Amino acid sequence: MARIFITGSSEGLGLMQARMLVSQGHQVVLHGRNRDRADEALLKVPGAMTAVVGDLAGIAETRTLAEQVNEVGLFDAVIHNAGVYGDSYCSLTVDSLPEMFVVNSLAPYILTCLIRRPQRLVYTSSGLHRGGDATLNDVTWSRRPCVGSSAYSDSKLHNVILAFAVARKWPDVLSNAMDPGWAATKMGGRGAPVSIEEGARTQVWLAVSQEKEALVSGIYFSHQQPRSCHPAAADPAVQEKYLSECARLSGVVFPA
Repeated sequence: MARIFITGSSEGLGLMQARMLVSQGHQVVLHGRNRDRADEALLKVPGAMTAVVGDLAGIAETRTLAEQVNEVGLFDAVIHNAGVYGDSYCSLTVDSLPEMFVVNSLAPYILTCLIRRPQRLVYTSSGLHRGGDATLNDVTWSRRPCVGSSAYSDSKLHNVILAFAVARKWPDVLSNAMDPGWAATKMGGRGAPVSIEEGARTQVWLAVSQEKEALVSGIYFSHQQPRSCHPAAADPAVQEKYLSECARLSGVVFPA
């Protein structure tokens, strides 16, 4: 039995992952951006341990969320599932940064740094990451108009870069990125070709499976199969630049 924390688990893929893991007998801690959503998640996932609260659109709240997670105890796996999409998420947060960058990119970095190190980390990316800007010269869209689709591609590339950087720096942790496919969530729409169940399966597999194919690190997966990804994600120089940018913007330094 494993203990797993899932961000953004009050609906969609995160909720389905939680249900799958609880049905397999694992201990699951849920997450909602406010107390109402966290309580709603607990009602939707009978058998979950508890639910923690924190709005990932704020750096301070994300730091507090990490403290809550650490109070629960050590985790075997953390699934970074939360994400937003759309032009409206280019609006600036309390930290004067685009919300899409803070939620999709910076929050996973902060939580990775501050949550006590688990055995496995799973970062939810997208096939759209291949269109992301690998120069990392303007990760916060401060020098160019923020376009939702392009900012989303950037953020999903950031997730792969982070997963691979962790795999390189923490060899005792299995750290991977994955693409759930175009899933029929609220974000993806009801007409999406991938069911929520199928979209959630790879995260669950990477978090708890003892199959040798899942006991790897620094791999990009889709539907439980290794896939090619943006080549820049595997470049240590790109990884270091990204970690440095996140540390500068968040005030949280990546642990040695």
